[in-house]
Amino acid sequence: MTLIAATAIAVSVFVAFQVASELMGGKLEDTTKKALRADARVLVTNAERADAAELALPPYPGSGRLVRVIRPDGSTRTPVGQPALPHVSEQAERVARGASGELMESSDGDEDAYLIYTLRAGDGAIQVADVADDSPINQFGFGMLLIGLLCVAGGALVGRAVARTGLAPIDRLTAAAVRVARTRDLDADIPDEGGGEIRRLSQSINDMLAALRDSRQAQRLLAEDAAHELKTPLTSLRLNVELLIRLDRRGALESALPAGSRTRLLNDLGVQVAELSTLAAELTDLARGDVSDESTELLDLADVVVAAVIRARSRVPDVEVTLEVTSVWVSGRPAALRRAVLNLIDNAAKWSPADQPVHVRLRAEGTSGVIEVDDAGPGIAAVDVPRVFDRFYRADSARALPGSGLGLSIVKRVVDAHGGRATVARSARGGALLRVDLPAAAPPDPFAELVAAR
Repeated sequence: MTLIAATAIAVSVFVAFQVASELMGGKLEDTTKKALRADARVLVTNAERADAAELALPPYPGSGRLVRVIRPDGSTRTPVGQPALPHVSEQAERVARGASGELMESSDGDEDAYLIYTLRAGDGAIQVADVADDSPINQFGFGMLLIGLLCVAGGALVGRAVARTGLAPIDRLTAAAVRVARTRDLDADIPDEGGGEIRRLSQSINDMLAALRDSRQAQRLLAEDAAHELKTPLTSLRLNVELLIRLDRRGALESALPAGSRTRLLNDLGVQVAELSTLAAELTDLARGDVSDESTELLDLADVVVAAVIRARSRVPDVEVTLEVTSVWVSGRPAALRRAVLNLIDNAAKWSPADQPVHVRLRAEGTSGVIEVDDAGPGIAAVDVPRVFDRFYRADSARALPGSGLGLSIVKRVVDAHGGRATVARSARGGALLRVDLPAAAPPDPFAELVAAR
């Protein structure tokens, strides 16, 4: 910035010098020409009283205008003691012969350059000349050079001071960012100072740090909750396996555990392994957040719900699942939506009595597609409703049942990612009514699809 300021001032001074020199030179030249014309007219007036050839020319005073009389034959007369002027030009001779009335010309002498004005006078012509003096312009240029150098030096100092002052917030911002990167302390906010773009940059970095803090906190909570949830099934699984290994080493497996007990123990091991597999899958899905390779597409939500119900019937064959759907088109990720609906049905099947079905309904309501899953179980207590979609949250009445407390949280995350809303209420049968509202989309145009296919 210092170099830019100094360069800008130097260019400005140079341009100003060029313009001022041209204006000053032109002004001086105009003044000299006017003076030469005035002096020439005075001499012509005197020559009208006497012949131009006999015009009295006083001795040269040593400075001032130079005068020369041109006779018709081309000879010249000059005052005594006057320096010699350049030879008479052909144009000036034509003026003396009467071919032209006046002439303003520049001519170079032995040492100096002259500005010569020739004016017709009687049978000849009178010339008045002056030395073309560039010293005023040179002095002016020298003064401008000194002023320019001072301005460049001052501009460089001022530019450096302004740059250092203006970039001081950037320096502090950089130092704070380096400190955060070195210490990994995301709680250290960047100082919000300066103005304009610098303030917006500081605020953007602080927003980024806040998002990173939230992400780190979410990762920490996920790891802590996952460790807590994995602890119980892993402990139970380890104890059962150790029991089997200890009895087998002693050769007392068949005597200590009858066939029925062994079958129940092995079934428990299978259930615990299945629970761990489900928990690991849900943790993986939850840890991925909104990151998914699945693309968004226009789909009929009825197909998604039907596929989820078919999968649920195979997973919980002891619970009847009824289905009532209408066609509702949405824009979304089919696999994620199918997982969300399946989690809703699994949650309802866990609470529904064996002789009561789980109802699954899909309908269009205004500009939304509504999915409802209700059961005839005990319902959700009012104290648990605000936290029913939290990760790993399980009501006191559900702690004895299988599950990880992640199913409904995954439902909410998927619904939120699709711009929808997940709510819970009490169903008409006294159980829980889980409802999902998703923004509907316009169905595809069959004619347009046919044209595209062709």
